[in-house]
Amino acid sequence: MQKVRKLVIPVAGLGTRMLPATKSIPKEMLPILDKPVIQYVVEEAVKSGITDVILVTGASKRTIEDHFDRNEWLEEFCLRAGKDQAAQTVKEISEMANFIYVRQKGPYGTGTPVLNCRHLIGDEAFAVVWGDEIFVCPEGKPFLSQLIGVYEKYGDPVISAINTDDEGTKKYGIVGGPEKEPGIYEVQSLIEKPGPEAAVSRVGSLGGYILPSEIFNILDTMPPVAGREKYLTDAIDILTKQRSVYAKIIDGIHYDTGNKLSWLRTNIELGLEDREIGGQLKEYLKNKLG
Repeated sequence: MQKVRKLVIPVAGLGTRMLPATKSIPKEMLPILDKPVIQYVVEEAVKSGITDVILVTGASKRTIEDHFDRNEWLEEFCLRAGKDQAAQTVKEISEMANFIYVRQKGPYGTGTPVLNCRHLIGDEAFAVVWGDEIFVCPEGKPFLSQLIGVYEKYGDPVISAINTDDEGTKKYGIVGGPEKEPGIYEVQSLIEKPGPEAAVSRVGSLGGYILPSEIFNILDTMPPVAGREKYLTDAIDILTKQRSVYAKIIDGIHYDTGNKLSWLRTNIELGLEDREIGGQLKEYLKNKLG
């Protein structure tokens, strides 16, 4: 079985929930402590064995490319200032993976950026994650590696999932199907945000997928919703009628940084775990909240 080495990250979205900050700064570049969100995403993927990162971009996203590009002037400046560690850190960003950039073209929706990468993927299985979601997982069990492990065991597509509640049925695609083994479900349906009354389970799909190349034919031929949008979840739902698809409950904490409260929560929770500032932040919050 061929290893999963390629990752698609759609980053063309406008980030309207974080305006006006995202008027000129991509939402994926908003900082979590001292790193942009997208760097956390890429670092986790590299730990999972990904070597090629394909970023599907749009207008006003040039700073993402700049971030992962080599900046020799900045490296030299840091070295002259005696900041050797900073220079090394900056250099390592550009060396994490092979970075490839594609401009999004076609209907809106989560399916289009994936379809735009068809010529780069070929007939390989590949991964997809979103650029504004972070997963903090136990040591030695990075997020994508958990999905890849299921893929390598069964040889079929895998989607990430969490156990959720009634409110989650309004936010996530909901998985229908039996539990194959503890924490792994055989997906028979995947319905986007059905709501608590229509939801067939409380297993919610998150933004992480290991997909086969046949997903491209499905995305290419399925009609856009209301003539405007193509959704990846709809394509995966069609895929479940053609072959086995599995959902893996992720061992870890999921952070969606795409709105003000969740972005702030992510900064606070990761800040409390940070070795440099965690103690001071905890003391500050304790004093502030009385």
